[in-house]
Amino acid sequence: MARISRKNLMYVSVLLTVTFILGFLNTDPLYPPLDHWRPPCTCCDRRLTTDTITPLRDNRTFIIAPYFEHRIHNKRAVRILSIIHHKEVKELYCWFCCTVKKSVEVSKAQIDILSNRFGFPYGATNLICMEPPGCHAKYLSVHTSPTGNMTQLPLFRIQNQDMRPFSTNFTVCISTMFGNYSNVLQFIQTMEMYRILGAPQVMIYLNNCSPQVGKVIQYYIAEGIVEVIPWPIDKYLRPARAWHYSMEAKDIGYYGQVTTLNDCIYRNMYRSKFVLLIDLDEIILPIKHQTWDSLMESLQQQNPGVGVFLFESHNFPQTITTDGNFSNISSWKSLPGSNILQYVHREANRSYDFNPWKMIVDPRKVIQTCVHNVIRSTGGSKKVSVKTALLYHCRESRKNLPKITLIEDRTIWRYNASLIRNVNKVLSQVDLQK
Repeated sequence: MARISRKNLMYVSVLLTVTFILGFLNTDPLYPPLDHWRPPCTCCDRRLTTDTITPLRDNRTFIIAPYFEHRIHNKRAVRILSIIHHKEVKELYCWFCCTVKKSVEVSKAQIDILSNRFGFPYGATNLICMEPPGCHAKYLSVHTSPTGNMTQLPLFRIQNQDMRPFSTNFTVCISTMFGNYSNVLQFIQTMEMYRILGAPQVMIYLNNCSPQVGKVIQYYIAEGIVEVIPWPIDKYLRPARAWHYSMEAKDIGYYGQVTTLNDCIYRNMYRSKFVLLIDLDEIILPIKHQTWDSLMESLQQQNPGVGVFLFESHNFPQTITTDGNFSNISSWKSLPGSNILQYVHREANRSYDFNPWKMIVDPRKVIQTCVHNVIRSTGGSKKVSVKTALLYHCRESRKNLPKITLIEDRTIWRYNASLIRNVNKVLSQVDLQK
């Protein structure tokens, strides 16, 4: 065997060292690019983050939750719902805890800020990360750099990995409860109307509410009706109550409503057949049907393949009241809030005004949503005729219209017997006097 001289051995040593450094710096085309780079740390046995909003160290990126994205064909992708500063965040990376490889691998994120930011510096964002080949991760971290110490990063469970049979037909998403919400009577009535119409599950993104509303929420949690998602967005950003930056120059619009709506869709993507995106002062009222089940069965038969059904909002101003002379409601008078049975006159929508819509969606066909419309979907949209159903929006009138200009609409009274009975049952079980 030929001997290697000391001089040649030195050359080989130098060559190996240079090759290693070039590979580490990712300058050699034979090495994988940084968007699938493997750092030396394999520390994925840490406590998972359970917060609804998790800030990264840059304080410009806030992670909500990662969801496995089954709809990107032939690729294993993860969609991470987040809130970011639209100018100051340029690069983000997903650190995957690979189950098969028993290692950590990094993938560069595609940053997709939703188009309806309404001028605010922070907006709802989708981070799309492709899982490295053969990784099959259950957990990941998000970092502003492809290098570092993973033990210092928050660890998230990737949700929606398993597509299971639906546990319910309808889930109502209440985007944000804030401003010390205290409308006790209308809240109970709305919850009971949702149950009567066919929704056994209501998801509320809760910032804050009055103690009395809090008691009622606890009752519905115990009943298995309400699931509360804590939403402490004001701990991290200055949220506006207005929908546009020109109206209130804060960090993000309407307490991050767009983000919560998207999160609610993804949370329920494989739990609920349909998701309703409405507010607490809104009820989708069928005209030709009694329940949402029969309404949606009819709409789907007439519109196969449609995944988004839009219902036109009609304002029922609280300045005009009508006494239905209903019995068994004397206990309601001591409660703070509005009695929706008193409001049966609606404003006429005008062709030259913007008439907002709210939605019932098939969550598996929605990719991104805003408040009044879906931004991206895999199916079509259908505007539902007011002769079929309408959105009952019980609110303070901004126009102070005279009664003669309003349309009498007593659709809500079709449910008065069931509603009164159900509300009284709740009041008998919740002590709101203390």
